[in-house]
Amino acid sequence: MSDRHAARVERLLDEAAEACGTDERLWRHFLGGLAEPVRRGLLQAWHWQAHGGQREPAAPWTVWLLMAGRGFGKTRAGAEWISQRAREMPDARIALVGGNRDDVVKVMIEGPSGLLNVARHGEEPAWTRTHGMVRFASGAVAFAYSAEAPEALRGPEHHFAWADELAKWGRGGSGRKADAGDGMGRSRGDRAWDNLMMGLRLGRQPRVVVTTTPRPVPLLARVRGLSGTVETHGRMAENVHLPEAFAGWMRETYAGTRLGRQELDGELIAEVEGALFTRAVLEGARTGPPPGPLPQAGGGDLVRVVVGVDPPASTGGTCGIVVCGCDAAGMLFVLADCSVGEASPERWARSVAGAAEAWGADRVIAEKNMGGDMVESVLRNVDVMLPVRLVSASRGKSARAEPVAALFEAGRAKLGGRFPELEDELAGLLTGGGYAGPGRSPDRADACVWAMTALMKRSAAPRIRAM
Repeated sequence: MSDRHAARVERLLDEAAEACGTDERLWRHFLGGLAEPVRRGLLQAWHWQAHGGQREPAAPWTVWLLMAGRGFGKTRAGAEWISQRAREMPDARIALVGGNRDDVVKVMIEGPSGLLNVARHGEEPAWTRTHGMVRFASGAVAFAYSAEAPEALRGPEHHFAWADELAKWGRGGSGRKADAGDGMGRSRGDRAWDNLMMGLRLGRQPRVVVTTTPRPVPLLARVRGLSGTVETHGRMAENVHLPEAFAGWMRETYAGTRLGRQELDGELIAEVEGALFTRAVLEGARTGPPPGPLPQAGGGDLVRVVVGVDPPASTGGTCGIVVCGCDAAGMLFVLADCSVGEASPERWARSVAGAAEAWGADRVIAEKNMGGDMVESVLRNVDVMLPVRLVSASRGKSARAEPVAALFEAGRAKLGGRFPELEDELAGLLTGGGYAGPGRSPDRADACVWAMTALMKRSAAPRIRAM
């Protein structure tokens, strides 16, 4: 579609959006009244179909890093951007780089959202598999490269590039031989990236779009830190074209887990060096969510439930409120995270009382260091019968958490569901002291530690079995 046609389509869309709103009947009437070439151009135009992070950043960039969850539409965005560059520059030479050759062919070129399938009517590219070359209708040419063969990128020059699933480069994702490096500390993925960028020197403004699901790998961190990198993000839920049955099943199965947050929501969840609670231990401790208050857990009724409270240091701060329980076998469970942020004393006290009532708690353990007797007074003003016990913090948060971390590592403590914010804080507690998680203070983690510490004596008590 010519620039004149594109401008006309854009004006028509603006007018139609104002007139039709969300009325499907009016939209159908509007489309039916258009001439066939204009209607076809409208349906094929990408700029109005793109959503959120699929749109090219407005700020100047050399590397556009589109980091999003699966199903968001990363591949479509990359293919459309490359197609537009080929349309605008008939002599363009373009690099297509994936983790391995199969990924380049099956995803970037031949896939449902690849270059061949997003092409407009009359602009279908010619794909020569044996030469690994895509020739666009304009005359522009794209070449397929694999990050597993970084030396193939040494020498060729390009105007533009599309790097797909960068976080997989050099990870042996297809079962191939391990990356031995190059004697300079550079992985195969690093070498592929370096050779690609060194050859990106044609034209006035060479650029590369990177589409990837986030993983905490050094190459991705390095690309994020480049001065010319601009990031956009996206979640699977933003793609309204996904079948609801699939999207619903994915949410039900993975929402709130580390895998779901990374693969569906596009969050970059890094493992903190020296973490007291590693992500692997937390994932391994997860069990299905309990069916309700006083659930059947670990094969027996919960025999004790405690609410841990870490009151905010100032009005409006976050109050950590975490419910934990212990079953007859001595297994400890995190049952609920009822923490509240930006809450007045009355509001967080009511949240504590509500959690205690909902879960039938026999004890509320609250830290008194910040507010002293005021903490108990605030809680009893809400519920005079609330079973409150105040505790003093004589050691740092990490030191208090060490015995609890040991329980998780030993398989004697479980997460009875998905608690992303609490888990992020637990994963930010460092061995030997310190905190590297979200926020200024691990309020939720501290509340969890208080509750589990109160339950530990019971879980560790010796039991006599009848012979």
